[in-house]
Amino acid sequence: MYPREQRGRYGQRRPADPYQEIRRYLKVHRDKVETAFTTLSYMDGVSHARRASAPALFSVALMDGTCPASTVYAAYNNYAAQRDIKVYPFNDHEGGQGFHDVEKLRFLAQHLAK
Repeated sequence: MYPREQRGRYGQRRPADPYQEIRRYLKVHRDKVETAFTTLSYMDGVSHARRASAPALFSVALMDGTCPASTVYAAYNNYAAQRDIKVYPFNDHEGGQGFHDVEKLRFLAQHLAK
């Protein structure tokens, strides 16, 4: 079950989709709260990160309203394999765009050459 203390993130703290989509759904389907949050608990990237074995390149945009930095750092900090992260302090969900494309190509070249 998704922790009750985390539920505020879905719609109360975030004014935009996808969080508002959950709020709109539960506004109509009041009897589906437990089912909805149980389903959302399976989407937690931290759960998957703990089982990772491949190298990964993460990116985090500190102004991102869709994927809050705390969620990216949670997955990054729990990632079981080799990892790197690029931080874009002034970007929203678009992240590093072309700058990050270059980082991805560098990362792939480094890891595919092995």
